[in-house]
Amino acid sequence: MPDNVPDDVPDNVPDDVPHVRTSRPVPPERLHTVSMVEPFEHAVARHGPTVLRVCRAVAGRTDGDDAWSETFLAALRAWPDLEPGTNVEAWLVTIAHRKAIDVLRARARRAVPVGDVPQGASPLVGRVEDGRDLDLWQAVAALPTKQRHCVALHHLGGLPYDEIAALVGGSAAAARRAAADGIAALRRVYGTTEGEHA
Repeated sequence: MPDNVPDDVPDNVPDDVPHVRTSRPVPPERLHTVSMVEPFEHAVARHGPTVLRVCRAVAGRTDGDDAWSETFLAALRAWPDLEPGTNVEAWLVTIAHRKAIDVLRARARRAVPVGDVPQGASPLVGRVEDGRDLDLWQAVAALPTKQRHCVALHHLGGLPYDEIAALVGGSAAAARRAAADGIAALRRVYGTTEGEHA
């Protein structure tokens, strides 16, 4: 070791590494707990509507709202560790998809007491005052699980088919096919053809 190297430098440090005498053996990382430039509130404001659409498409209106809340609670806990340059929208949609499934599983495990319900009554029929088409939500909810998830993740969440395949299983081509089949089923319900737009 050269003569100008302090005595407290370990022998396995190469000679060409500059050595500085400090009270700490390893220099601390500046703001090691902060890795994101954007405040979390901005991410919620920017991506909240997309996450809500995905949650509601997968889990329904009431459970979708719960899944939305769970999504952002989980995201807030993980926010400081998120790598810079991460696609925040895709990251949040992935969390939302998983939380929506968790909410559905939790709902399936608990008993739901009901009173006398008239035959054929459905809370998801017609239009409500704010213009939302609740028949569409009912039609989406009636799709097979994989089709519903692929439609929600691609058309509402904006995820590419490669990422959807990683979430729901299978290949990107299978995810594309499931989404196309789901959209075709929705078009059959609404009576539109490929050339028309609903």
